Amino acid sequence: MGRNPDDMFGDEDYPAYTIGQAADMLGTSQEFLRRLDEAKLIHPHRSAGGHRRYSRYQLRLAARAREMVDQGTALEAACRIIILEDQLEEALRQNERQRGTQPPE
Repeated sequence: MGRNPDDMFGDEDYPAYTIGQAADMLGTSQEFLRRLDEAKLIHPHRSAGGHRRYSRYQLRLAARAREMVDQGTALEAACRIIILEDQLEEALRQNERQRGTQPPE
């Protein structure tokens, strides 16, 4: 059974975009997106045919990386910074949930 389209539209992790669409949306090259995968910033879903598919969440990370690289940060450093920022944000969310000040997701 397929997924309900309404569920997919609200799902930040649904792999809706091809590498070509993602590159066009971000104004970057497909090679840049491949390099983000190699740097372990994003791990695109693979279709049955092996094609990369990106989620909105992954596109936000890629856009942040592109912004940092455009400002002169080395790609590997930008990816590491973004990964650490993401981990910190998740740890803070978990801490808030444990304190009971934030509703569960």
